[in-house]
Amino acid sequence: MDIDQILDRIYLLPEASKEALKEHITEISHPKYFCLMEADKVVPHIYFIRKGIVRAYATTEANDITFWFGSEGETIVSMKSYVEDQPGYESIELLEDCDLYRLETESLRKLFNEDIHIANWGRKFAERELVRTEELIISRQFKTALERYTDLMNQKPDLLKRVQLGHIASYLGITQVSLSRIRAEIR
Repeated sequence: MDIDQILDRIYLLPEASKEALKEHITEISHPKYFCLMEADKVVPHIYFIRKGIVRAYATTEANDITFWFGSEGETIVSMKSYVEDQPGYESIELLEDCDLYRLETESLRKLFNEDIHIANWGRKFAERELVRTEELIISRQFKTALERYTDLMNQKPDLLKRVQLGHIASYLGITQVSLSRIRAEIR
């Protein structure tokens, strides 16, 4: 997915504003298993996924807990760093070789002050991230593992073919054995 498509999915900008924003975006690539963001560190960038899959996770004494997957067209952001310039909670690992677009948060803040259209784009971006987080919390609190797996199948079917079952089980908050039972039940 190209950067124009990704930016337009967030909010349609006038062409001059989009071009001004794109001047601050660079293309980068990293290999599978690269750690793009580390927990407890300020992340001064926002990333957009051109190609590949990533996971956000938190580490406990016992294991890693995956709480989000991102794929083509999605945004990778530590909201704590983005909003408050403070260390984030999550780590981001690339699950495939990834091509990304990178935008410095500080450059974006300057653009917010210079261009109302870009400021509105930033507001829509933050609103979308808030809704995504709200959906994640509600899903974890009120849906069963089977319902969460079904949602994942319906919303991101390609993810199930591209991500290790251990990460999917962690995302669902269950063991791999329980995930195997769910998958057998659905077949």
